[in-house]
Amino acid sequence: MSEGHTEVTTEPLVSCAEDCGVRDVRDRLGDKRTVHVVVEPAAGPRRFKGLQRLVTGVSQRMPTLTLRRLERDGLVSRTVCPTTPPQVEYALTGTGHSMTHLIKQLIDWSLDHRAVIARPRGEWDARGTA
Repeated sequence: MSEGHTEVTTEPLVSCAEDCGVRDVRDRLGDKRTVHVVVEPAAGPRRFKGLQRLVTGVSQRMPTLTLRRLERDGLVSRTVCPTTPPQVEYALTGTGHSMTHLIKQLIDWSLDHRAVIARPRGEWDARGTA
C-alpha cells in the first residue's frame, strides 16, 4: 500500500462480463465425470468401455452423456471403427488437449493444498459449526 492510501480496494482481481463464457466451461469441468474422461484419452484414443470403467458406480448412461456433451463442445471426437461388433473410440481434439494443461494445474494445486485445506476443515468440523 502506498503512503496516503487509506481506502480499501473493492475492485475484483479478475473481472468477467455477464456472458464471458466461463459459466459453460465451469459447468463442463465441474461435472464429476468430465475430468476423468478428459484425462484418460490425453495419451491417445480410448475405447468407450475403457472410459466407462473410470466412471464407477453409475449406469452406462452417465459416461455416455458425459462423452456426448464433450463431443458437442468439440473437446472429444468420436470414431466408430468398422468392426463386428462395432467399436467406438474417443480422442481429444486440439481444444480438448489444450484443456488438459488446465486440468493438470488444478490437480497439482489440489495435491499441494490438500493438507492446507484439511486442517481448517477439521477444525471447523470439531467446533460443530453448521
